Amino acid sequence: MAFTASGKRKSLSGNRTSNLTEGSLWKGILFFGIPLIASNLLQILFNMSDIAVVGRFAGPTALGSVGSTSTLVVMITTFIIGIGSGINVVTAHALGKQDDDEVRRTIQTSFLLCIVIGLLTLCAGELLQGLILKLLQTKEELLDGSMLYLRIYFLGAPALAVYNFGSAVYSAAGNTRRPLMLLTASGILNILLNLYFVIALNMDVAGVALASIIAQYCSAGLIVFSLIREKTEIRLTRSGMSYDKRIASRILPISLAAGLSNAIFQIANLFVQYGVNTFDAVVVAGNAAAQNADALDYDVMAAFYTAGSSFIGQNFGAGKMDRVKKSYIISTAYAFAVGTAIGLLLYAFGEPFLHLFTKDDAVAEAGIYRLSVMALSYGFSAFMDNSIAACRGLGKSAVPTVIVLLGSCAFRIVWIFTVFAYFHTITSLYLLYIFSWTVTGVAEMLYFRHAYRMAARSFSRERN
Repeated sequence: MAFTASGKRKSLSGNRTSNLTEGSLWKGILFFGIPLIASNLLQILFNMSDIAVVGRFAGPTALGSVGSTSTLVVMITTFIIGIGSGINVVTAHALGKQDDDEVRRTIQTSFLLCIVIGLLTLCAGELLQGLILKLLQTKEELLDGSMLYLRIYFLGAPALAVYNFGSAVYSAAGNTRRPLMLLTASGILNILLNLYFVIALNMDVAGVALASIIAQYCSAGLIVFSLIREKTEIRLTRSGMSYDKRIASRILPISLAAGLSNAIFQIANLFVQYGVNTFDAVVVAGNAAAQNADALDYDVMAAFYTAGSSFIGQNFGAGKMDRVKKSYIISTAYAFAVGTAIGLLLYAFGEPFLHLFTKDDAVAEAGIYRLSVMALSYGFSAFMDNSIAACRGLGKSAVPTVIVLLGSCAFRIVWIFTVFAYFHTITSLYLLYIFSWTVTGVAEMLYFRHAYRMAARSFSRERN
């Protein structure tokens, strides 16, 4: 394996993947993140199309039905997305070490793992969705629609797992444009199917769920086909597919910790949804519409978490610890700045934004109030989330998961049954976000500092 003068790693066939161990980090992380931002924005916009189409063409009841499922859907999908973290890290380490054989075995093992995890997630979602909706005290008039939406939506879990496998591999290799292109194609299909099923066929809730899973299988098929046709070392080979237990033992601790961390985080948010559901249907619908702002902001910020983790992974594999530290600082700075800016813009243009999802002025007003509380809070989640991603880039996942469990999830549940129970105002409910992010962010930053120092000392001893 050799490197070209442009800083690209050259495979034996002459094709190249990006080398993240050289060059300007400020520029590299920014340009690495831009396609990810576009990809995440498209993903969110396509997901928003479910809410927008059903809200504007099927009415408030259908909007509330889909909105009432949002936390549970996010819990399952972020679990699957978290699985990609381990794939990204282990693939980046192998690329940083310039070990083509390990890259091949990592990709094959990851592909098989994601298929199994997607199927297991599908089964869990179908079995538990009714119970969870009832535990959340979903409004009786919304329950049937919510259950129908979830019953169809969870059929797409295997496709979501496979797509995120491919996206993680491409990100580890420094190619964030390919997933963007493929997502664009499937997302356009999603919007067109949303409009067709809801407006032309009057399928309302079932229509947007069906459109989503068709688009998910489209994106999964496209990314697998793309990896099979790859000419670089990240090619997915159809023959000789193998499962490597040693590599799986490296992927699974990071992936499951990330997936469970995301899912546990959303379990805490289920209690938040429980709190929201104690208010009237207008507040529930307004909260559902405004939650689209959360996804928009979080996922743009997440582009820099993925960028930072990929840079940290390759540089850690190459033993360049100074670049590891700088990658963490730079990606955190970018995420905080972008998160704060988007939060302020969403508040400034809150009314037209919310009217994308509802024609009801009372629902929009309830949503605008949520945005007024959240606008300046979003950016602070970067200190927590990017520190977690950076720790995973170093191969550390267990302790960050415990910190999230205690510092954010448990904190939110305690807040619901103490502060919120005492005041029982929507303001006291929304304020738990900024407080939980601050507490958890400080703890995660301190742990990253410890993990980085331990890794740096280990490399120093090896060199001496």
